[in-house]
Amino acid sequence: MTANTAAQTALSFHPSWEVSKQEFYVYQYHLLQLDPLEESQLSIAGVKLEAYEEFFSITSLIRSTVSKPIQFEMLQLLLLDENQEVVARETFDMERFGELPPNTARPWRFIFGVDTLLEGKDIPSGNWTIAFELKKKNEHVLDLDPSWKEGLTPEQTKRLEQMVQNMPPMGANELNMMGLEASLNPAGDLKISLLIRNGSLNNIKLEQVPLTVEDAAGDIVAAGVFKTESLEVKGNTSKPWSFVFPKEMVKKENPDFTSWRVYPPQG
Repeated sequence: MTANTAAQTALSFHPSWEVSKQEFYVYQYHLLQLDPLEESQLSIAGVKLEAYEEFFSITSLIRSTVSKPIQFEMLQLLLLDENQEVVARETFDMERFGELPPNTARPWRFIFGVDTLLEGKDIPSGNWTIAFELKKKNEHVLDLDPSWKEGLTPEQTKRLEQMVQNMPPMGANELNMMGLEASLNPAGDLKISLLIRNGSLNNIKLEQVPLTVEDAAGDIVAAGVFKTESLEVKGNTSKPWSFVFPKEMVKKENPDFTSWRVYPPQG
């Protein structure tokens, strides 16, 4: 289903989309309201934002005047408020989007979790904009879980951001972890905080995390497997996370944590 517009682009619906005549004319109307693109341009424009309890949905028009078909792998998108300040950001796997033909505009729906909102930001009620985030190649950023955002001071957050920025670049599909802090509480439980680093562009969900902790003497202090159903590390980010080994899993008394390391058990 296509319709020529004054912008010399045509609506192009994904084959899986079932669009009524009324919906078609609504999309056509929104397309006609947009400024024409010059040759070889790519653009995204918001059509509708719907807010729910745990996520919000943004329906957009992706337009292309590039002379060849375009197939996206991943898209980094920003939601901006009326002051053009970033409200939320998310990375989307675009495999299902398919191929965008030359000189077309395709409607697409993007789902943002509420955890994509930046600290102190709310879903805008009007005058919002969606935009591509043009990241530098291999730019690696800190991703804080909401529970961590609440527990850290601005100074602690800044130190973590600087730490992530100063680390050596990661391989394209590398996943590793680095110890941040380890301590025994009065009950004898061992709490460790890690930085889980994801060098892939894809989000990685970790359902189980096997860990071994060694102290400065090279002795194994604790080892175990943690179930982490809610732990997701976004593409090209580092996420801090904490794990607690109960006393019965701690194998060494008075470990030396002046230096230590954590790693998945071998074999």
